[in-house]
Amino acid sequence: MAKKNKFLAEFRVNRKNTNSVKWDNLKEQYGDDQLLPLWVADMDFKSPKAVTDALVARVQHGVFGYSTIPDSYYDAFFEWQQTRYGIEMHKEWMRFGTGVVNSLYQLVDLMTEPGDNVLVQTPVYYPFYSAIEDNQRRVIRTPLKHENNQYEMDFEALERDIKENHVKLLIQCSPHNPVGRVWTESELTQLLELCRENHVMVISDEIHQDLIVGNKPFISALSIDDGRYRDNMVVVNAPSKTFNLAALQNSHIIIPNSQLRAKYDKLVKHLNKPEGSLMGRVAGEAAYRSGAIWLDEILSIVRTNYLEVSHQLVSKFPEIKISELEGTYLMWIDLSAYVRADRMKEFMQKECGLAVDYGQWFSEETPGFIRMNLATDLGTVQIAVDQLLKGLKGAKLNHLN
Repeated sequence: MAKKNKFLAEFRVNRKNTNSVKWDNLKEQYGDDQLLPLWVADMDFKSPKAVTDALVARVQHGVFGYSTIPDSYYDAFFEWQQTRYGIEMHKEWMRFGTGVVNSLYQLVDLMTEPGDNVLVQTPVYYPFYSAIEDNQRRVIRTPLKHENNQYEMDFEALERDIKENHVKLLIQCSPHNPVGRVWTESELTQLLELCRENHVMVISDEIHQDLIVGNKPFISALSIDDGRYRDNMVVVNAPSKTFNLAALQNSHIIIPNSQLRAKYDKLVKHLNKPEGSLMGRVAGEAAYRSGAIWLDEILSIVRTNYLEVSHQLVSKFPEIKISELEGTYLMWIDLSAYVRADRMKEFMQKECGLAVDYGQWFSEETPGFIRMNLATDLGTVQIAVDQLLKGLKGAKLNHLN
């Protein structure tokens, strides 16, 4: 406990009035700037000290002209991937972007044609839909199986939807946002083999790969069956979620297939090579080299928050269903037994004073769910739980159920 308190004293930070989207954009997003924000997927913690030290040193250099990507960045990232996950990486596979969502837009354009069908497994991170639809492609939604409060891939439905709709591309979320699953090697192998057999390309969004809260290890699509499926995929990830660096705009596009890389390079020429930012690379390299202990503390905090929220909610309202949090710091909560879906926004904001991500943003099938960000201190989480419990106790009185 003393170690955790010391960490919180050093890294917990008040983000109000710092131009934080999460804390300072509540009026625009929710119409109420007094809500407690538990929505945007970033943390209420400072990044590792090694990151701020590296940024300060670079600022003190005082020159911010055109820059290259140093070999030391590749070395730090590759060692992190190899040591922690056994992922084989090569410099020629790597391209850089300003963020995973921006890269998804480019990759959907690269790997499909207008009018093509692109499959996602729902509920899923809602920018996936935008990246597909804004590129004039059609979204094919295959729901995950949800049985006994456990999410699994529905391989029969996947095969049917792929074949019936002549799907060209599948965007996979691994670990899965919002349901918190860390996919097993068996599941990933079956999925990738299905795509290979049906000539479906794959984008694997692995931005949450380091945020493993449960006992299942993260396995990259790059590693399955000794790289058997690499030529059929692109992997996107970044240090941004892991180390709270989103605003520094540095992400990775990993393309093992040389022909696909050449097509990508041709596509992005007219975008003036969107290769991220100097400061993002400085921060990312420092984090990969020296951020492991900091990350362990963050995961411990998220794990504690998850257990506390789960216990308090379910002990008082046993029909609440909470998905097991294997990966990410995002809690997926089913309130449908107590709150009507069409009243969810009113309930969360008016009765509970909370800003959360709503289940209907992720899928039409999950309007009774909310997604809660746990990457904050336990005190803030406790306030949120108290407000949610108070709201649930008054739900009947306010005709919300």
